Amino acid sequence: MTTDFTLDPRLSADTAPVGDLALSSVLLMDDSRFPWLILVPRRTGVSEVTDLSPLDGAALWEEIRIAVGVMQALSQPDKVNVGALGNVVAQLHVHVIGRFRSDPAWPGPVWGHGARKAYPPHALSQLVERAGALFAAA
Repeated sequence: MTTDFTLDPRLSADTAPVGDLALSSVLLMDDSRFPWLILVPRRTGVSEVTDLSPLDGAALWEEIRIAVGVMQALSQPDKVNVGALGNVVAQLHVHVIGRFRSDPAWPGPVWGHGARKAYPPHALSQLVERAGALFAAA
């Protein structure tokens, strides 16, 4: 593992840490409109999935699979969207977003739809704790 890994400050500012998997740090987006996890491989200088070694690429895919299962258990969404865009934050990160037919952006993308609405602090803490427990059990 790269020891000089630093999380992009924009990701850090908008999220709460859930914990670490073998490759990735798991974050919860602090946006109460959408249940939203972010996986960030702890590798320096990586902006594309193809920048990962084949072994790390396989590990990331397995962690995405686990995160989708956690999202399904956490929020029981109608659909789980997975994406790695990187247009604003170049550091490789993968979004795992629970979507509901009733959410404010459905059926369109969540990006660019209104302003982020932070969770109340107690709700954020409870959600992080529950997500952490689900990852630990996965």
